[in-house]
Amino acid sequence: MHKYFILFCIVWVLPILYSIPIIAQNDGTPNPNPDVPERKEIRNVTETWIGLYTKYRIKERLFYYGEYHLRRRDQFWNEMGQIYLRFGLSYLVNKNFEFTAGIVNPYYWAPGGDSEGIDKVVSQFRGWQQFLFIIPFDRLKIYHQIRTEQRWKRDYTEGSEFKLDFRFRYKLLAYYPLNKPTLDQGALFLSTYNEIFIQAGKGVIYNHFEDFRFFAGLGYILNDQVQFQTGYQWTYRHDDSPFLYQSRHIVRFSIYHNLDFFGRKQKENRSIPVGQ
Repeated sequence: MHKYFILFCIVWVLPILYSIPIIAQNDGTPNPNPDVPERKEIRNVTETWIGLYTKYRIKERLFYYGEYHLRRRDQFWNEMGQIYLRFGLSYLVNKNFEFTAGIVNPYYWAPGGDSEGIDKVVSQFRGWQQFLFIIPFDRLKIYHQIRTEQRWKRDYTEGSEFKLDFRFRYKLLAYYPLNKPTLDQGALFLSTYNEIFIQAGKGVIYNHFEDFRFFAGLGYILNDQVQFQTGYQWTYRHDDSPFLYQSRHIVRFSIYHNLDFFGRKQKENRSIPVGQ
């Protein structure tokens, strides 16, 4: 038992330590432009994210996958931030590997959206693909999640055009049951992940490293169909400038819902639907 808990902690801590040089890098080069600050400025932001994740089995190896998010900001709840809708179809290659593809349609609320010449709500349109690798141990369960996205997005200025860019995401997740030897009905478990975001495209000039996310929380498996997770997420990213950054402190609450419309109850196919 203890060796798997130690492995869980390694999975949790090492990616953070590895990411610190990426986040905090500074080569010490003198500032050639006196109008630009010599040091980066960090703005702290507080948010609340509420999410529903669905995974519905419609064929022996085929699933419908969905994510639906409500995200608020400014002292955790004062201002609307985003509605996030992700849809896809998942194909189970085997019990430890699956592929998902689909579309995403998020809606963003502009800060100070009542300003003249600014659209208060702006949508995006994305295609996305996901590769999910599961590494099960006796108690510990580790996921490697790779996502690619093609994003058609625009800024908040009225009449601005949609432009295409690309995003690449890698997430390392771990689940560890606390009160039972396995992740099944009635299990209370630790949940944690680290995720790195890289973006590319003609419109991406300085912020190729888009975001870093860390999450730690608790989950509870009510039954084969429903589970809950809640916890704290910290993210670090650019804030519309080479020297401005956001440090976001986010409270998350998520519901995971599984259904089997195919009729054959194969427990290994009802894995935790992951993705944030």
